[in-house]
Order: sequence, then structure tokens, then C-alpha cells
Amino acid sequence: MERDTGADALQLGGLAAREALVRVTRVLDAAGVEGAARDARILLLTALGIDGTELVRNPERPLQAPDARRLAEFAHRRAGREPVSRIVGERGFYGRSFRITPATLDPRPCTETVVEAALELVGAEGWREKPIRILDIGTGSGALLVTLLAELPRATGVGTDISDGALAAALDNAERLAVAARATFLKRDLLQGLEGPFDLVVSNPPYIPTSDIATLDPEVRVFDPWSALDGGADGLDLYRALAEGLRSVMSSGWILVEVGAGQAEDVAAILRSAAGGAVSEIRLWTDLGHHTRCVAAKTQFGP
Repeated sequence: MERDTGADALQLGGLAAREALVRVTRVLDAAGVEGAARDARILLLTALGIDGTELVRNPERPLQAPDARRLAEFAHRRAGREPVSRIVGERGFYGRSFRITPATLDPRPCTETVVEAALELVGAEGWREKPIRILDIGTGSGALLVTLLAELPRATGVGTDISDGALAAALDNAERLAVAARATFLKRDLLQGLEGPFDLVVSNPPYIPTSDIATLDPEVRVFDPWSALDGGADGLDLYRALAEGLRSVMSSGWILVEVGAGQAEDVAAILRSAAGGAVSEIRLWTDLGHHTRCVAAKTQFGP
């Protein structure tokens, strides 16, 4: 039996913005939404087309009928556990706003760890002012590649995905964030048909064990593409495939991958084993929750 959240019957027309915010917060809280007050505020601002300053300045502003209907719809969707980012169509990532679609994974703050690690390594290698080439495997919304290109104005990059919808979203984000001239997006399955060498390879591959997907929060299980979640029986299938093909796209450089909880040591071992002695260094980074989130391997294939 579905929980009655009250979202369907939400009547907001004529209410002051302040009062509407209270009502939506109660509805989301009743639906078991974590951070209900925060989400309600975002949805209110989006429905009204205003920023937080305007809300503080004029909390008694009455909701007109179109705004009230829009906010009620937003509340209904969030009460159904659709993520706020998907309702508003955008997600903040590393200080920039990325458009997301049903075809893309919703980029999480933990993935910013891969960006931080990549920029740290680029600095250590003395590459910040060099025209390095970056490959983003399974680019999704383009969050990793577009962010790195924005941070490294002399770099160029390629983003790959098996989804036409994801590639369209990534190109849109590259255009909006003014890096499209240095980015190419290709429909490829992992490393097939790519011309290297790349100096930096990044990826947030699917890493959820297949049997665990059903236990995920509905925000992830229902609304993220299954292909962006399913990492096979142990969650490591994509790491094995990437490691086995690295020689075809890299000579000397770094590969950085996001990993799930408890996977870092296994992924490091996969990279070392598949590279056949070509990995000279492994480094690990933790996210803000103190979980090991990024594994980086330095490779040296050939001279």
C-alpha cells in the first residue's frame, strides 16, 4: 500500500511563499524525503523563478496560479522520490551547473574526488600549461571531462558513451560551459575504436553489484540509468575490461577511476595485474565522507 503523502491534493494558490514553503516541506517530510526543508526551498525557488535573496526580501509574495500548479507538481514528483536535480534538470558539480536528462547518471559530489585527484596529478606532472589529451570513458552528462577541460584551458579531450542521449547531454554541457571546441564525444563501448595516446584517462564506471541494485534508494534505483549502475556480479566487470584495454589508448600517463565502498584494493590489483608490470604507482583518494573513492594508476607502456 502506497503512503499517502498529501502531495496529490496540495493546494498552494494564493498562499504566501513562506507558507507554501512550510506546506511543501511537510509533504516531503511525510514522504520520508531526507533534507525535506532544503529540497522544498529549491523547488519553490525554481517554481517561482527567483533566487534565495528575493525570497528573503519578499517572503509574503503570493503564489500565482501557474506558479502554484508548478510547485505542486514538483512536490508530487519529489514525494515520489524523484531527485530534485532531475526535477529542475540541473546538478551542481565542482562549482558549475550541468544539465542532466533521463539518459545520464546524476553526478554526485563524491565524483568530484576524481576531479580533485586528476588536477593534483596534473600539477605534480607539470602538465597544467601543456596540451594534454584526456579520455573520459562513460562520460554521461560530461561532468568529468567538461570540468577538467574548464580547469585546464590547454587540454583537449574525448568523451565516450554507449548512449546517444548521454552523448547529446554531454555535448550540450560542453557548449554551455564553453569547452566544446576542445571536446569530442563518440559513441563507443569502453575503449573500442579509440585513437591514443591519452595522457589522462578518467572514468566513473558502473560499479554496483547486480544483486545490490534492488536495495538502493529509489532516487538511484528508479531514476538513474541501469546501464550506469550495473557493474556485474561483483561490481568489478568494467574495471577488468578497462584495465585489459589500457595499452591501446595509453603510453605514459595516469588512469583515474571512481570506486564503490570496499572496492579500492580490488581495483588497484586489477589495474596492476592487467597492465603486466606497466603500473609504477597506485594512489588512493578519499571523499568528504572519508570513503576511498578514487584509484589512480600511473602507467608506462613502451618507451
